[in-house]
Amino acid sequence: MRGTVRTLRAVQWTMLGSILLYAVIGEVLGRGARAVDPSLSYVFTTAGVAIVGMIFVVRRTLVLRSAESLAVHPDDSLTLRHWKSGYITTYALCEALALFGLILRFMGCKFQQSLPFYIGGFVLLFFFGPHEPASA
Repeated sequence: MRGTVRTLRAVQWTMLGSILLYAVIGEVLGRGARAVDPSLSYVFTTAGVAIVGMIFVVRRTLVLRSAESLAVHPDDSLTLRHWKSGYITTYALCEALALFGLILRFMGCKFQQSLPFYIGGFVLLFFFGPHEPASA
């Protein structure tokens, strides 16, 4: 269990660093701010909200339920894999949210328009760090 938590923490910190890297790459390589179709921003915002909702659904269905089961049966390898895959899926969704900011930046949006996606992905990824399941 501790090895799995350590691995998940390494994945979490690596992905946090990559989000910071996205912001830097977007500023260095991104096109200068130009007029962008406002509907594009709405599409990405709607998709971003959907991703945040999916993050909470994955947390509830995979991570929290598996953690409850692991607290009672810590040697259940199938439940441990569900718990781990729940965290990895959560992290991937957080990363996708941050990638929306990078995509918008490359399409010509201002940094201020991409910033909520970077911050949202970073904060959610940071907030959902792995915790070893404990019995209540």
